[in-house]
Amino acid sequence: MAAERGGCSLEAVPVPLPPEVRESLAELELELSEGDITQKGYEKKRAKLLARYIPLIQGVDPSLQAENRIPGSSQATAAVSKQQKSRSTNSRDERFRSDVHTEAVQAALAKYKERKMPMPSKRRSVLVHSSVETYTPPDNHSAPPDVTTGLVEHLHHERPQVASVRGIPRGYNSSILETADGVPVNSRVSSKIQQLLNTLKRPKRPPLKEFFVDDFEELLEVQQPDPNQPKPEGGEMTALKGEPLGVVTNWPPSLLAALQRWGTTQPKTPCLTALDTTGKAVYTLTYGKLWSRSLKLAYTLLNKLTSKNEPLLKPGHRVALVFPNSDPVMFMVAFYGCLLADLVPVPIEVPLTRKDAGSQQIGFLLGSCGVTLALTTDVCQKGLPKAQTGEVVTFKGWPRLVWFVIDGKHLAKPAKDWHPQVRDASADIAYIEYKTSKEGSTMGITISHASMLAHCHALTQACGYSEAETLTNVLDFKRDAGLWHGVLTSVMNRMHVVSIPYALMKVNPLSWIQKVCSYKACVAVVKSRDMHWSLLAQRDQRDVNLSSLRMLIVADGANPWSISSCDAFLNVFQSRGLRPEVICPCASSSEALTVAIRRPPDLGGPPPGKAVLSMNCLSYNVIRVDTEEKLSVLTVQDVGQVMPGANVCVVKADGTPYLCKTDEVGEICVNSGATGTAYYGLLGITKNVFETIPVTAAGVPVSDQPFTRTGLLGFIGPDSLVFVVGKLDGLMVVNIRKHNADDVVATALAVEPMKFVYRGRIAVFSVTVLHDDRIVLVAEQRPDASEEDSFQWMSRVLQAIDSIHQVGVYCLALVPANTLPKAPLGGIHISETKQRFLEGALHPCNVLMCPHTCVTNLPKPRQKQPDVGPASMIVGNLVAGKRIAQASGRDVTQLEDNDQARKFLYLADVLQWRAQTTPDHPLFLLLNSKGTVASTASCIQLHKKAERVAAALMEKGRLNVGDHVALVYPPGVDLIATFYGCLYAGCIPITVRPPHPQNLATTLPTVKMIVEVSKSACILTTQGIMKLLKSKEAATAVDIKTWPTILDTDDIPKKKVANIFRPPSPDMLAYLDFSVSTTGILAGVKMSHAATSALCRSVKLQCELYPSRQIAICLDPYCGLGFALWCLCSVYSGHQSILVPPLELESNVSLWLSAVSQYKVRVTFCSYSVMEMCTKGLGTQTDVLRMKGVNLSCVRTCMVVAEERPRIALTQSFSKLFKDLGLSARSVSTTFGCRVNVAICLQGTAGPDPTTVYVDMRALRHDRVRLVERGSPHSLPLMESGKILPGVKVIIAHTETKGPLGDSHLGEIWVSSPHNATGYYTVYGEEALHADHFSARLSFGDTQTVWARTGYLGFLRRTELTDANGERHDALYVVGSLDETLELRGMRYHPIDIETSVIRAHKSIAECAVFTWTNLLVVVVELEGSEQEALDLVALVTNVVLEEHYLIVGVVVIVDPGVIPINSRGEKQRMHLRDGFLADQLDPIYVAYNM
Repeated sequence: MAAERGGCSLEAVPVPLPPEVRESLAELELELSEGDITQKGYEKKRAKLLARYIPLIQGVDPSLQAENRIPGSSQATAAVSKQQKSRSTNSRDERFRSDVHTEAVQAALAKYKERKMPMPSKRRSVLVHSSVETYTPPDNHSAPPDVTTGLVEHLHHERPQVASVRGIPRGYNSSILETADGVPVNSRVSSKIQQLLNTLKRPKRPPLKEFFVDDFEELLEVQQPDPNQPKPEGGEMTALKGEPLGVVTNWPPSLLAALQRWGTTQPKTPCLTALDTTGKAVYTLTYGKLWSRSLKLAYTLLNKLTSKNEPLLKPGHRVALVFPNSDPVMFMVAFYGCLLADLVPVPIEVPLTRKDAGSQQIGFLLGSCGVTLALTTDVCQKGLPKAQTGEVVTFKGWPRLVWFVIDGKHLAKPAKDWHPQVRDASADIAYIEYKTSKEGSTMGITISHASMLAHCHALTQACGYSEAETLTNVLDFKRDAGLWHGVLTSVMNRMHVVSIPYALMKVNPLSWIQKVCSYKACVAVVKSRDMHWSLLAQRDQRDVNLSSLRMLIVADGANPWSISSCDAFLNVFQSRGLRPEVICPCASSSEALTVAIRRPPDLGGPPPGKAVLSMNCLSYNVIRVDTEEKLSVLTVQDVGQVMPGANVCVVKADGTPYLCKTDEVGEICVNSGATGTAYYGLLGITKNVFETIPVTAAGVPVSDQPFTRTGLLGFIGPDSLVFVVGKLDGLMVVNIRKHNADDVVATALAVEPMKFVYRGRIAVFSVTVLHDDRIVLVAEQRPDASEEDSFQWMSRVLQAIDSIHQVGVYCLALVPANTLPKAPLGGIHISETKQRFLEGALHPCNVLMCPHTCVTNLPKPRQKQPDVGPASMIVGNLVAGKRIAQASGRDVTQLEDNDQARKFLYLADVLQWRAQTTPDHPLFLLLNSKGTVASTASCIQLHKKAERVAAALMEKGRLNVGDHVALVYPPGVDLIATFYGCLYAGCIPITVRPPHPQNLATTLPTVKMIVEVSKSACILTTQGIMKLLKSKEAATAVDIKTWPTILDTDDIPKKKVANIFRPPSPDMLAYLDFSVSTTGILAGVKMSHAATSALCRSVKLQCELYPSRQIAICLDPYCGLGFALWCLCSVYSGHQSILVPPLELESNVSLWLSAVSQYKVRVTFCSYSVMEMCTKGLGTQTDVLRMKGVNLSCVRTCMVVAEERPRIALTQSFSKLFKDLGLSARSVSTTFGCRVNVAICLQGTAGPDPTTVYVDMRALRHDRVRLVERGSPHSLPLMESGKILPGVKVIIAHTETKGPLGDSHLGEIWVSSPHNATGYYTVYGEEALHADHFSARLSFGDTQTVWARTGYLGFLRRTELTDANGERHDALYVVGSLDETLELRGMRYHPIDIETSVIRAHKSIAECAVFTWTNLLVVVVELEGSEQEALDLVALVTNVVLEEHYLIVGVVVIVDPGVIPINSRGEKQRMHLRDGFLADQLDPIYVAYNM
């Protein structure tokens, strides 16, 4: 046969293979497809068979192929000789293949040989079948490949010869043959609505232009039309009229009248023969039997089914018909029984499990149709899943149904006086056929009695049906052409139908041809798949004779690949009596029923047509006969003429139905009495689809009759023949160009077919990401394909599709064999596959994503505006009426409450004073995990213990004043006592978290580092920890020989010190505070005695702390505000601190809250990790706690000590959860501190509640603060970080120019206060850094004040609330650490915002962290679920980051829970994670490199 690729014929040099060779090849091919032979064995044997003929085949002269070109005519078609030479068609994959196409694909791929893609790496346990070692990410020195260029280069050079894939001998791929037919409902309106949304989304400009350039308009790039793109040039088409419906004498007035006539006058005539899976005829239903059994059923349904003494059914009620594909007889009885009873049958598939693909939607359809009864057979009912009661289970999403078995014994004999009313055909609903839309929703299409009759009439005339003809039907008899020809029109004409079940076709693909022979059938109704399958079984073709056939109706003739099946079939069977004119492709749609059918010449049909069209032009809806593209073409055949009695026109598929031009592709619309009438219960889209009024360019309606949209895309060719080039359902619009899913499948299959993926198990669909369709290809991988092979295949598919269709594939996923959802009769359920992809439930074993090449509509990267100096900024703010952002806490000098502050500059003095004046006043209570008091300390006890420590330091440690001492203690009173002991001895204490005995390898080096960096001369600790520091295990982690002196303080003698050290000046160093920042840097800061006292004073004033107060602290005591609250504040203010070590919560989560309740604490502090433990661990136990008497109504303020943006989601869920225990939502707030000042904000007990604002996240990326309403798109909630402490001044400064900023700007928070730290303490002595961070000055305005730079970005807002001093309250909002921000596309991103989006993407994502590597964004997600879900996350993560942040993710790393390192404050250590990733230490489950 001619492989119509660019019209060239492969038979330019025919190589006849002898019949016996062809036969052996066919058998080989069958063995391979059935899996009886390995791929290797197959190739060996095939090579042997073909060895003698190969040189001839390869020697085809290319110039000869070109000579056979068909000159392009302006009409987009060209006839091709009907006589075609035979060519061996011996492979199961013909549908998607022709040698020309494969060559084209190979040619396209040859260009790419050089480019290597990084292969994803996968943990061994995830490999489904693999033979490759796991891959690691490229090492951290080499930059990742530049994936942003390369795939588009060939567009600028000469176009290579590339083919697409339609008109070629191709074979069966049930997936595409069996899925979605009809119109995606919303495709009509989407572009209009999209336009509207786009206008709404465009942010209004701020009313007054600020002095600096406002680069707000971050709009997505809109694809500009290519000025050279093809445009239709023909005249406007006119509506095409079909021949009139003939008048037939004694034509029955309705289908039921016909059944009654034949059932009573010709009762013995055969109506339907059913076959079993061996091909034996099991039962023949006669017209008499059909009539009598339908009557019985109608009588039973109307009279014998009752509920609460009322008849269950009334005329017009809908009834579900649930019959297996192997039982056409029972189905026919049920269908006509319902019609006779005036009930409306709704045929559906048999639900096999509760999880059938699309089953839920079917349930929704049944519910909306008000179905309460389902008819089925005895055998089928027994096979349905049952509940424990023995009744059929209610399937997910289904209404409650009564199941009624219609086998003879359950039916009653009609009463003598009962006769059904056989009325004339009316506009009432006869039956409802379901269809699944592109999105997966199921709609019921209503067909009236009148349309049903008119359709039978039109088919009878078009097909020339006559009485008593025999018809073989291979299609599903419940719907579509199988129902129209095999159940309805056949009865109209008293024909005999032989029904071939799908199960028989699977066993014996030739069965339908054998039945045509044995029954001398005149007509056969098939799909191209059935023709293709029969070619595979050539060994049984010998005794076949098809001369009885006058029509072979190809029901899916409108599908692009049908042409190759038709041609291949004709080649083989022409010698067996098949006449070429017998093949009749037809086009149909669920809405318009049969749209067109090719007629044999004896029924007046013109000769068949064929069109070779340019693929590129088609993507712009333009028809051009291909002249120079060589191979990138699509060959289509006509689907015959319009149906009798119908008018057809082609209209623009989107928007107003304007008529198309003659050379333009559009949606075919039909006006006739034989179409569906509505989508049941859906008035809006019914109007859109069933009542379309096509209009001319001038807007004049074409006719006063409404047309029905068919969902088929095509055009009218010469001889008034209809051509279909695709379906709306398979349409993917990428960057204004249109692509057909089937074409993309075809190209994928031409890449080394059969080896790695299953033929016919490929799904292509589009998903909308960032306002454009993105193409997704999912295929089932063969179990024996290695990891490397599959990856290779995926890369080649991407390249082939890119070359041939000039479109990028967004995501390519391979899933294990047999895991894609199946459609009822084989094939892939596309919409269900898409749904699973979007929900993250596909479980692929390989994924390749290429967002870099596909996503071309990102906003332009932001250009930094040069040279807007700080002075201009201020002027700009003044012009715009914006306040300069500065705020301060209350003035300390006016708030002095007693002489204490003036009298005691030093904490050591305060402790001695308290030990004298209130010796037994309890300062500390330490609780253990049981909630009992483990130890206490009164003023005198603490003083005495400190003295003993000081004595030991001087005598045993021989330390001098000013020496540094590391305190390595678990949280407790010892830590506090040794701290004061150091002060008494004039030493400088450094509190250090002890190493974790089970995790020495990672925790001990930190201890060692702090000891070394702080230059500690001595370590004070407990006996247990001392042993640990010197143990063998410790020696493997650090050099234990270099520890300084280690003293244990467990049994030190009771001694007094001669004199307690008193610092000569308040500026002298009091202690060092060491902490690891989130960027993984160990930073120690110096705190002077003056700063220490000032800090205590501010906290005391803010929280109103007095000796009579109690506060509860659940924090680590080693650094920052946590340390100050444990060790300093109680001694300074005299209040009692209830100490709850956070570690104890691991064994008793409710410890902290129980303590707060038990001691009726008004003020309490905790960390985010503690809050998270309570929220997760006590979520279900609030009732139990209430029973135990836990009551939190005493809490006035509960503060989370943090050095980050407040975690609103966590604080809110904590408040909501414990509201039941009396916790006031107003009481929960956060604090803010950092290295340069450990306490900048803290809510305290007075002052207004913390406020929350919503800011535009897109503006924030440009360092602008723009308030929006809650819930508006891109809004981000930010909570104020508590009130600014007394004595603290804050200003917002520009990170680069260091000029002051206005309220509407995001800038660095600078702070000035008496308790600022005095500088960093590091071994490196980086003076410049010190000066920059601790003694910064503004470059403009107030240039005198010395500020410390916090390293955090934030902004100030003046609120409507009033402060304690009557002023308007200024709120400080912390957005995030400057060191952690990511500079991408010229904008500033905060990792937490991207992480929040990612965590929402799938339920199995437990935690997430992002960082950049070279210029790529890396997302690490922790998978809390089975490893098979790992690869589902890749696409979901990429999608959500694109949608919400306009960023392309470069690498997705999927790891186990707990891999992302978190510090003691519960902050993510992203830089540690990055180092671990680059050093390949994460042991990831999967690493995906997005191309």
